[in-house]
Amino acid sequence: MFNKILVANRGEIALRVIRAAREMGVKSVAVHSTADSDAMHVRMADESVCIGPPSSQQSYLSIPAIIAACEITGAEAIHPGYGFLSENAGFVQVIEDHGLTFIGPTAEHIRIMGDKITAKDTMKKLGVPCVPGSEGGVATLDEAKKLGAEIGYPVIIKATAGGGGKGMKVAQTARDMERAFQTARAEGKSNFGNDEVYIEKYLTTPRHIEIQVFGDGKGRAVHLGERDCSLQRRHQKVFEEAPGPSISAEERARIGKVCADAMADINYIGAGTIEFLYENGEFYFIEMNTRLQVEHPVTEGIFGVDLVREQIRVASGLPMEFTQENLKINGHAIEVRLNAEKLPNFRPSPGRISQYHAPGGLGVRMDSALYDGYFIPPYYDSLIGKLIVHGRDRPEALARLGRALGELIIDGVDTTIPLFRALLEEEAVQTGAYNIHWLEHWLETNLGEA
Repeated sequence: MFNKILVANRGEIALRVIRAAREMGVKSVAVHSTADSDAMHVRMADESVCIGPPSSQQSYLSIPAIIAACEITGAEAIHPGYGFLSENAGFVQVIEDHGLTFIGPTAEHIRIMGDKITAKDTMKKLGVPCVPGSEGGVATLDEAKKLGAEIGYPVIIKATAGGGGKGMKVAQTARDMERAFQTARAEGKSNFGNDEVYIEKYLTTPRHIEIQVFGDGKGRAVHLGERDCSLQRRHQKVFEEAPGPSISAEERARIGKVCADAMADINYIGAGTIEFLYENGEFYFIEMNTRLQVEHPVTEGIFGVDLVREQIRVASGLPMEFTQENLKINGHAIEVRLNAEKLPNFRPSPGRISQYHAPGGLGVRMDSALYDGYFIPPYYDSLIGKLIVHGRDRPEALARLGRALGELIIDGVDTTIPLFRALLEEEAVQTGAYNIHWLEHWLETNLGEA
């Protein structure tokens, strides 16, 4: 087991890793920008190192600064959290070159799954079902139009290096293809430095279902069921739950085994999530995230496991603590992502927290780095916390979520708390009868957001 690890992240996820390490008797090092000097993860870690100014490019994304922090403190391994450098294969290679351990998958697996075309081709070979689409990148508009006609409209054009909803455009008809194709390429170039795109069939009423997998890097892998992440705004998840309200036990076992077998075949190590669109009883692979997901707590809730602890254990060379046979679902869990944003336009709302009170009680978990007097800086993602509830079944989890939202106090900035209070009143949310387009239509109707 490691003696000391460095957490290359900030906010609630950095705090999450620090807590897991402390329970394991492992010391932690927090890195931070000058804007985060008073952040909770800095206060909670055993040691901290300032690695640069507020700009993430000069701090949290600075590989030399993070490696130097390891050398200064004697940290043996690096946990990347999510975002920032968590899926940067070059970062993993540098870590290994310096004799350190990356708490996550190999650089090769990150590289394969980071390119959407390579990932899709790999998954096809591993027997994972995929959305009908181009076999590789689409270089010209003429080729795009020809593929659109063959696949059948609507189609979606995606940047191969895309993520977070960027570089994705829908062409409803052939007339839309030129605009969608050129826009997706431009967004891919500006956001990821790569204008290559590919084309897939656009499913009209799918749900977003993702399978949590975990491997030991030695040919053994398991799945931890699915999460339904269909409530999304501009391709960003806002409400996640497990198990999925639309998935049967038979479907879970079938797609879960496919995913676990695929990860075992490639000797995958650590946590990963295989994401699908699900429509009419069929699963279609869209991408794999080779890291811990924001929504991992709902999986932890229903299985009673600590995924971060397991990441650290496996990275240190220890075997997985669970097998597929002893992973049994218990109840239902829901997570809502709380952002410092002003409704109805979701504008970022940085500022000082004048009062903070976290909800409590049976089955309630609040993952946040907030505290009274904390100043939310304007330089980073607006996620300020995750409220997670667990119940014996979905109705109890929904009731518990409503109760917890009523207890939660975050004053001094605008937040998305009112959004979730309103959503809980909707029949579609109460019954789970929604798809990935439902929330955007609801927002347009109720908040006037187009």
